[in-house]
Amino acid sequence: MIDWRDGFRALLTLVFIGLALGQAAAQDAASGPTEPLSIVGRDGRHIFAVEVMRNDADRARGLMYRRAMAPDHGMLFDFQASAPVAMWMKNTYLPLDMLFIRADGSIAKIAADTEPLSTKVIPSNEPVLSVLELNAGTAARLKLHAGDRVEHPMFGAKAR
Repeated sequence: MIDWRDGFRALLTLVFIGLALGQAAAQDAASGPTEPLSIVGRDGRHIFAVEVMRNDADRARGLMYRRAMAPDHGMLFDFQASAPVAMWMKNTYLPLDMLFIRADGSIAKIAADTEPLSTKVIPSNEPVLSVLELNAGTAARLKLHAGDRVEHPMFGAKAR
């Protein structure tokens, strides 16, 4: 014979699981305030809405644990000063293109289609001020190359 308390416990367990899954889905979809950013390449200007990570805690978290990002969105890491940097994909479920950007707004390097959940270090290979993360395949689709320009107030005046 099944005791009614067992049924009640099972129901409570299902409710808590549902709440936890709903909370995780909300975190996946959560994004902070965005700012406009343009990339000027050989095929024209491409506009994105980017979250800007300006402090150590935000930079450390980045896109970790997110499961989706809109095609015209990205994340811009502001390192405050030019220096060689290294990124990784630990706890990041989305494959990404990483654009390493010099202080003048020019793209120094593109690391395309980075491996999700990897602890492999992805170096800038030179001093950069920023890294822009976009959905994997975006750089190839837009035909972006090293030397293309990124326009955002972080990089001063717009590209000429």
